[in-house]
Amino acid sequence: MNAAGPAAGARSAGPEARGRTLVAGVGNIFLGDDGFGVETVRQLSAAGGLPAGVEVLDSGVRGVDLAYRLLEGYDTFVLVDATARGGAPGTLYVLDAGECGAIESPDAVLDGHRMTPDAVLALLGTLCAGTGGTPPRRVTVVGCEPASVTEAMGLSPQVRAAVPAAVGLVRDLVGADEPAAAAVAHERNT
Repeated sequence: MNAAGPAAGARSAGPEARGRTLVAGVGNIFLGDDGFGVETVRQLSAAGGLPAGVEVLDSGVRGVDLAYRLLEGYDTFVLVDATARGGAPGTLYVLDAGECGAIESPDAVLDGHRMTPDAVLALLGTLCAGTGGTPPRRVTVVGCEPASVTEAMGLSPQVRAAVPAAVGLVRDLVGADEPAAAAVAHERNT
């Protein structure tokens, strides 16, 4: 995902009145901070109060399933994942992935147990072209800088502390009544 430089604060995209929204947490809970997305959507689901048309999914490491799920007619897709971009552990990012299928990953290998978000989006672009399906109009990634993604159960203290703010960011992005709770690095494709 190409991005402009970071800026302070997150800007709400507001509710998406045109269609359904899928929020999916991805990651491997057995690899420390890689479980950030899964924990964030777990807390998001537990909090409830999301607008009609917003679905929350713990996708874990099932990237192929997620790509096929996205063919079911979602207008907006919010992907929540650990995202190493060089910031301090626990730094949150909001990335606009642009139009679906715009992400090209020449080394996107179809490994059903270890697909990166780039590979999921590349596969989605391929599936849409092959099936005539419609990809989501808007794809946003809410990411968190990991401290460690080595074999371990549980999140690092820095990433665990960032989860409530990430829940607030997602709620803000989907138009829920609770605004984002913290300043984050905000990046957009240019």
